[in-house]
Amino acid sequence: MRSSLISNHLSNTKKLNKLSEFKINPFLWPYLASYYKGNTDYRSLAEVLVLPRILGTSISTTFGNEAQRFVSTLFAGSTGSVVSGIDIEFIDAVDGRKKYCQLKAGPSSLNKDDVTTISDHFKAVKNLARTNSLPLQHDDLVLGVLYGEPAEMNANIKTVAKDYILYAGKEFWFRFTGDENFYEDLALAMAEVAEEVDVREVIETTISELAEEIIQKYPEISKSKKM
Repeated sequence: MRSSLISNHLSNTKKLNKLSEFKINPFLWPYLASYYKGNTDYRSLAEVLVLPRILGTSISTTFGNEAQRFVSTLFAGSTGSVVSGIDIEFIDAVDGRKKYCQLKAGPSSLNKDDVTTISDHFKAVKNLARTNSLPLQHDDLVLGVLYGEPAEMNANIKTVAKDYILYAGKEFWFRFTGDENFYEDLALAMAEVAEEVDVREVIETTISELAEEIIQKYPEISKSKKM
């Protein structure tokens, strides 16, 4: 996951050198540049577009995708589920039972519509178990969240957790791997990965190229003085 995360992050960063990659709010854009840098010159305008994406939404999406692939391939004891709507099946390191798990990246990664969808998927597993005489218990249906504490989960995750089992953050990784320190070790490894590659030149080039396009398309919006 380390190598694929940084590779995809860099690739997504390089794509941000074009205005077509952004949905620009013409009212807030110059305001944010002035709020952030005290001016609305071309570089400031470029930075307030690029930086939130590479430090926020872009990497969060990349992490979610890569982490779920990582979980699905990490151990021989876990497999991508053949049951529709279930992400993985694994043997719980605590109780030794097979879990049918739907994965979410973080505390805010479940929207309102997903609540019904997840419930329907778990009901389908129950029906399948009855039809095939599988030894399924209610606690074998799990919503796994890769990071965060139970108290940090959004209202939609908490709604699911009223009816089904929630494994969040450290508990998920412990039950999945059997290693009590895996959660912290993984966080440390992810913190170290960016140190292995100097990305400053890529970020600088991306911002500079975007600023050049802003000069051409929005000559009237840029001014170096404070607003």
